[in-house]
Amino acid sequence: MEVIAAVRNRRAVKSFDPHHKMSDETRKALLEAAVLAPSAYNIQHWRIVDVRDPAQRVAIREVAWGQAQVTDASALYVLCADLNAWQEEPQRYWATSPQMVQDFLLPKLDEYYRGKPETARDEAMRTLGIFGMTLMLVAQELGYDSCPMDGFDFDAVAKIIRLPADFAIGYMVAIGKGTGNAWPSNREPVEKLVSIDHF
Repeated sequence: MEVIAAVRNRRAVKSFDPHHKMSDETRKALLEAAVLAPSAYNIQHWRIVDVRDPAQRVAIREVAWGQAQVTDASALYVLCADLNAWQEEPQRYWATSPQMVQDFLLPKLDEYYRGKPETARDEAMRTLGIFGMTLMLVAQELGYDSCPMDGFDFDAVAKIIRLPADFAIGYMVAIGKGTGNAWPSNREPVEKLVSIDHF
């Protein structure tokens, strides 16, 4: 499937086949492709919790408005951000770049983030957005449906997955075989959404 076809066919599916099992090979292919998504300063802020334990899925469903996709999807990923990733051995993010690039970027990275927790969080969340979209498009390419989710108690899910104090949850993505309940796409015309040069 081409990228445009994947974009057109993707829907936020609400019902999944609870009996379908995703192979380990598919899980690996899905995540190995998704982590190629771009990120600010190549920091790759994302830290993904792949929730496989059925009891843990049930616990998350209880704090997610009882949404069935939490337990019925083949995979449930909690997309988290390491808010301090920018200062954890940052030279590794450009280890394959020319030395002059490293010499320029390392000081800039520190200047951009240090003492600016809101900036660090905003960048991490933007990065998670890009990662999640990549994850869902790769899932579509692999023949799976997906659903991004933020309808849950973030603090409760944080406790369930034992989220470290300096991490934040962005959202969850459920992936599996949809049962054909996706509604038709309903989008505003491009002309209504895009302005040329100014509003």
